[in-house]
Amino acid sequence: MKAFGFAGWSGSGKTTLVERLIPEFTVRGLRVSVIKHAHHGFDLDKPGKDSWRHREAGATQVLMLSNDRWVLMHELRGAPEPTLDEQLCLLEPCDLVLIEGYKAAAVPKLEIHRPAHGKPPLWPENPHVVAVASDAPAGEIGLDGALPLLPLNEPAVIAGFILDYLDIQ
Repeated sequence: MKAFGFAGWSGSGKTTLVERLIPEFTVRGLRVSVIKHAHHGFDLDKPGKDSWRHREAGATQVLMLSNDRWVLMHELRGAPEPTLDEQLCLLEPCDLVLIEGYKAAAVPKLEIHRPAHGKPPLWPENPHVVAVASDAPAGEIGLDGALPLLPLNEPAVIAGFILDYLDIQ
């Protein structure tokens, strides 16, 4: 499995870009998985539902399934958060894993940068950023040829870059 990451400040458009890239890869016949890191708590469950009640009662893992999908929820219960490598091992084999978040992880990544948000770019301090996608010209974000600049609103171009970078046919 080859992995490629996406980094950027909150609200930069990481999720929207990943959502637009997945069909670009799947139409080429690639199997794609996604790992999304959240810096805040989240819950897929609803209070009062059976699976929520099982977790609340102390279960470490609850597997739910139906004819359409299955999900395995794992409560850390004070254990450390698994590393990215440990999470990659949990995935079924696929052609490409898109990783949203994990700014510091040692995987090649695309920075999504919008100068209008008033945040500094990540690429000067992050050696794992291999290109920047933006809605602004290179000079406006201080890139000036240091890394490839990709058009944020052209997912086909970005997908092509990722496939070339990872040498995926």
